[in-house]
Amino acid sequence: MTTAPTSPPHLILILSCIAVAFLWGGLVKADPEPLQDYCIADRKGSETENLFINGVACINPELAKVSHFTTSALSKPGNATAAKPFGFSITVTNSINLPGLNTMGLTMGRVDIKPNGMVPLHSHPRASEVATLLKGSVLVGFIDTSNRLFTQQLRVGDSFVFPKGMMHFLYNLERSGSALVLSGLNSQNPGTQITSMAAFATKPPLPDEVLQVAFQINGQDIARIRRNLRG
Repeated sequence: MTTAPTSPPHLILILSCIAVAFLWGGLVKADPEPLQDYCIADRKGSETENLFINGVACINPELAKVSHFTTSALSKPGNATAAKPFGFSITVTNSINLPGLNTMGLTMGRVDIKPNGMVPLHSHPRASEVATLLKGSVLVGFIDTSNRLFTQQLRVGDSFVFPKGMMHFLYNLERSGSALVLSGLNSQNPGTQITSMAAFATKPPLPDEVLQVAFQINGQDIARIRRNLRG
């Protein structure tokens, strides 16, 4: 009686790794690739008002105009001084002010930061980000999943990359001048979650007991932080 030949253990391991690589390669992609040259966002289609899809419906490509592919949304500074409690303002491109951006997997953002203001610790669950400093002097950094901190002081013209999903911040070191940062993200809808707001400004509020244990603080601390975050 003969037995079927068996594969060497190392070959099985290699094949398993290849299979996992292909699996994860399909799961961790950013926005899906468009299936046409462009997909101008249809923001006026009444037939789609109650239809929720992964993106925005397209207009007929024959109706595309050059104005769909250009915007001046990032040309005007935001009011960072009035933006409490952190002192920053963000203006982004989206399918409303730049309809031709729909399905391209991109977002651009203008970040205005008042003197000694900051974009506090936050993350983008669906995108990596590249920030380029256009004005001022800014300290940036991110924290990886091993709790290592990577920081760099940026000067005009410098760029810094924030890996996808990592908590990061931008702090204007200037005491008298505002800072201006241009950011690019590789998702049409990167999402933003500010760490402090996620912990202390949820609706409904997180139970105090959870916050007390997580941050080793008491009820008075929690009340003070929540009050301060309301600006």
